[in-house]
Amino acid sequence: MKVTLIVNPYASSVTPKKRALVEAALADGHELTVLESEKRGHVIDLARQAAADGAQVVAVLGGDGTLNEAANGLVGSATALAALPGGSTNVFARTIGVKRKLKKAIPQMAAALGNQPQSIGLGNVNGRYFTFHVGMGYDAAVVLKVEQKAHLKRKIGQAVFVYAALATWSRGVDRKHPCLAVKVGDQTVVEDGYFAICLNSNPYTYLGLKPLNVAPGDAWFDKPLVNVTLRTLKLFKFLSLLGSTLGQGRKLKRHKLVDYRPGLTELTVVAPPGTSGFHYQADGDYLGEIAELRITFEPDRLLLIVP
Repeated sequence: MKVTLIVNPYASSVTPKKRALVEAALADGHELTVLESEKRGHVIDLARQAAADGAQVVAVLGGDGTLNEAANGLVGSATALAALPGGSTNVFARTIGVKRKLKKAIPQMAAALGNQPQSIGLGNVNGRYFTFHVGMGYDAAVVLKVEQKAHLKRKIGQAVFVYAALATWSRGVDRKHPCLAVKVGDQTVVEDGYFAICLNSNPYTYLGLKPLNVAPGDAWFDKPLVNVTLRTLKLFKFLSLLGSTLGQGRKLKRHKLVDYRPGLTELTVVAPPGTSGFHYQADGDYLGEIAELRITFEPDRLLLIVP
């Protein structure tokens, strides 16, 4: 099999030793090409070129942002994506059943290269595909804080997200004025959102070993999107809703300050009139502030190696 391995050397869990183990495993019985990303956005071009050169599989050693770029480069091609955990959380890889620790994931994924690739649907936000979610408002502001403290990810791992969440809540976000509204078709369904997540799969993320279940049973790669909008950032209500996701998220679904909306093929999220916009991120990559997002679901857009 013709396999291209794309390595993000800046990913929080990637080391020369781990990289060598991956390369050795994928080279065993396959024609392996190894490419290294140099900057943000580079992996899109590398994956696209690998597909054009006839690679049957593009394996990625990096975090969720690196996988997002690879998926964007492979959309619509006959080349399958294989995910290896090289980041701090690795939401997408763990969601599809890849082992959390790279040492165990390497033989698992090497064996899975012989599996028939599965075709999955993706979300699309303003022309960029996402594999598991788009976060808007508070969620994306937390991701921005994490990126500003990127040097800490290698040192303290997922703890940086806890720090970023607390720091952003206390002084990095407006907790008194909503920052977004959600429209479905020509109807505004939420006018006072502080925090929204549009999911292509579940869980939303992981806290250590624990998945945060926002849309279990409703969000998956062969189903339309689920959008969840929180209409409060008051501390105790927010923590209570977060605690619900450590179980099956039942309280989150039915809470009066949450708009839970499954089965969406299209939605629009807009900033309130007179405001500059809201933060947004896709698959853990902060993408900036914007006044309007159009989000759609597109079935059968990516071939995926599933262990």
